Amino acid sequence: MENFDRISIQEISKRDMLMIVKALEYTGEKTNIDSFLSLKDSILKQLCSLAETTEEEFLYYLEK
Repeated sequence: MENFDRISIQEISKRDMLMIVKALEYTGEKTNIDSFLSLKDSILKQLCSLAETTEEEFLYYLEK
């Protein structure tokens, strides 16, 4: 197996990305483990930065 430090999200569909974000949010809220919410926020922040948009606009984009 090849070692890598980063993973590309190029091949993840909008639907799958939305599911990942929602799953992190749900798990963080239900378990009270802040790491899940922090990871969700970090992913959204980076994606919004790449897309040059707000979190609300990006989530709307994933949902449509």
